Amino acid sequence: MKKLLAGRLLVAAVLGMFALFAAAGPAAAQETVKFGVAGAHSGDLASYGISGLRGVEQAVKEINAKGGVLGKQIQIVPEDDECKPEKATNAASKLVSEKVPLVIGHICSGATKSAMGIYKEAKILAMSPSATNPDLTQSGDYPNFFRTIASDDAQAKMEVDFALNTMKFTKIAVLHDKGDYGKGLAEFAKKFTEASGKAKVVLYEGITPGAVDYSAVIQKIKKSDAEAVIYGGYHPEAAKLVMGMRKKKMETVFISDDGVKDDTFIKVAKEYAEGVYATGPKDTSQNPMTVAAVEAHKAEYKSDPGAFYLNAYAATLALANAINKAGSTEYDALTKTLRAEFVETPIGKISFDERGDAIGVGFSVYQVQKGVYVELK
Repeated sequence: MKKLLAGRLLVAAVLGMFALFAAAGPAAAQETVKFGVAGAHSGDLASYGISGLRGVEQAVKEINAKGGVLGKQIQIVPEDDECKPEKATNAASKLVSEKVPLVIGHICSGATKSAMGIYKEAKILAMSPSATNPDLTQSGDYPNFFRTIASDDAQAKMEVDFALNTMKFTKIAVLHDKGDYGKGLAEFAKKFTEASGKAKVVLYEGITPGAVDYSAVIQKIKKSDAEAVIYGGYHPEAAKLVMGMRKKKMETVFISDDGVKDDTFIKVAKEYAEGVYATGPKDTSQNPMTVAAVEAHKAEYKSDPGAFYLNAYAATLALANAINKAGSTEYDALTKTLRAEFVETPIGKISFDERGDAIGVGFSVYQVQKGVYVELK
């Protein structure tokens, strides 16, 4: 009898434990706040997406150590889009199904545009550390979009001003990779050059991404007598263009954007990268928050951070601050708070305007000198 009673008590205890775990399961899941992180985590442009993901990871580690948001820990939900529009829609759909209240990403402008409609319909806020296409904020189509980087019109203006006013060039070739990001930037560069009255656009052409070489367009640059090329696009094509030009002994100056201001460009182009100019986010390396964020990256990954690490770190801090200030992850509360609050980040003290553009950020011109990008003062 005692054995039977003991057995029944054991069964009851086990069933009670199962019931407890079953009840605790959903509650435990609710003890986190999900941050979706979308970008190129593989493929040719993975250096950009991984740098963004690592920025989020390090910021989340810091935030969680201080108690998280609303008393809950942040859980990162990553999705890879390879910077391809068709894959970005799949990534966005997966994040919606995960019921994330916000997304940090996407990385490339074309992929971002493809995903934004999905997030808009689901009332999910997205903040990119790197998508610079002006239409994302200026068209008014995506009220749920924010970014921690300046837009391409500002970047193109800086490139043209540098070419015309600092370098005093009068013949400019403008090239692009036919994508939303590269072509958008090139169109602004062409417009600003022509409007200046100081220089002529002697060649305007799109190239095909992924081509083996660009001999034909390089020959066109040579025949145009261009003193400088302003290129809108990413580092794989830029490296091929620069290497091809230098191997033909062309001294035409190469000026590009933050899609090229990446250490991967230097690693691929090697000695041919020397002297190349590229615009990128302002150097904030003396900011104590930047110093700490960079040291955290070095300690964790044993390397220097990539191009958009700090911008993604800043986006994470801005979103966490907005959640705590709003007391909610609800879309309307978050968007209102982001526009009303300033927050200290590794890229400076920032807030956001009505369009979603960051207030307090900007670009600088950099040059490859002795194998590294150096900011020009």
